[in-house]
Amino acid sequence: MEFLRNQTVLVTGGTGSFGKKFVKKILEYDVKKVIVFSRDELKQYEMAQEYTDPRIRFFIGDVRDKERLYRAFDGVDYVVHAAAMKQVPACEYNPFEAVKTNIYGAQNIIEAAIDRGVKRVIALSTDKAAAPINLYGATKLASDKLFVAANSYVGEKDTRFAVVRYGNVVGSRGSVVPFFKKIAATGKLPITDERMTRFWITLDQGVQFVINSLERMKGGEIFVPKIPSMKVVDLAKAIAPEAEIEIIGIRPGEKLHETMITEDDARHTVEFDNYYVIIPEFPWCPQEYADQGRSLPEGFKYTSDTNTEWLTVEELRILVEEI
Repeated sequence: MEFLRNQTVLVTGGTGSFGKKFVKKILEYDVKKVIVFSRDELKQYEMAQEYTDPRIRFFIGDVRDKERLYRAFDGVDYVVHAAAMKQVPACEYNPFEAVKTNIYGAQNIIEAAIDRGVKRVIALSTDKAAAPINLYGATKLASDKLFVAANSYVGEKDTRFAVVRYGNVVGSRGSVVPFFKKIAATGKLPITDERMTRFWITLDQGVQFVINSLERMKGGEIFVPKIPSMKVVDLAKAIAPEAEIEIIGIRPGEKLHETMITEDDARHTVEFDNYYVIIPEFPWCPQEYADQGRSLPEGFKYTSDTNTEWLTVEELRILVEEI
């Protein structure tokens, strides 16, 4: 990770599950400064008690506030954009709030990065952005499109933008693992549908994939890691094997299975050993990927129910115990 030597890195949403793990990891490298940008002063205070490295700076701000981003990005080399409204029910009930944070916020990040001369920006996306059926997924799809297209109008600036898309993160705040653990003692776990599957990635894997993508990006790519799938029923068995499974029905905006690469996206996607790259359909798209990667067969799609790699109940139990 020589590219990070003596560089200033800023992470939006820096007090969230990803942000905290990312900051801890990035401090292992010889960075000059790490800026935690978020809007919650209490979470910043609590994080400052835990993370005492003198290279950390805490910056109160909201991605909706472009002027604040201009100030925060002064002297910044790399930006990882992790701030978002991501709870599906909250986005469904407060739709325009999600639009303001996830779409307007993305555009503010782009404009501030270009004008402040940031070298590279990588935005975190979600499997829900592929063929979205809920507002959260739709806003993240729009955000992805904004970050990819931003490479078209940087002009003579060296700023480049890319996206990382991955699935559910084991044990992240607000995810199903802490919820199941909390109610396991009741002897009953609610499952929306016994057929439901999800992509699964650990927080450490997600952070490392973002750092690797930040290094290899050339601009306009959507990076998708190869990760295993799991059945939600198996997760329940891993957490509370004796608990009764209660089928409660799929919630509004929820999919039975998740998609990370649609069949249409697969036509301009290349495969590597551990990840895929969705190449932008623009004249300036980086040709190196097409030359180095493998084309996907016609009809390919990357979905959680057709995945070739699956986590067993025992493997899920080990992951859950490690959280």
